[in-house]
Amino acid sequence: MPKRRFEYVDDRSCKFWEISSADQQVTVTFGRIGTQGQTQTKTFDDAKAAKKHVAKLIKAKTKKGYAEVIGA
Repeated sequence: MPKRRFEYVDDRSCKFWEISSADQQVTVTFGRIGTQGQTQTKTFDDAKAAKKHVAKLIKAKTKKGYAEVIGA
């Protein structure tokens, strides 16, 4: 899965959140826009479980107001 980037900007916040997966690994990078941020990687039992986790995280972020940045 190619990397997908989401951003949240309001009066007090200017944050990004990126997610990508390869086989059984899901990598998330997050932080303030303009910084490298922090990276976390999780390994799952199989690719199906990793894909399900990605969908769950994306749903949670968009519910919080993050918007996907196309072409990032």
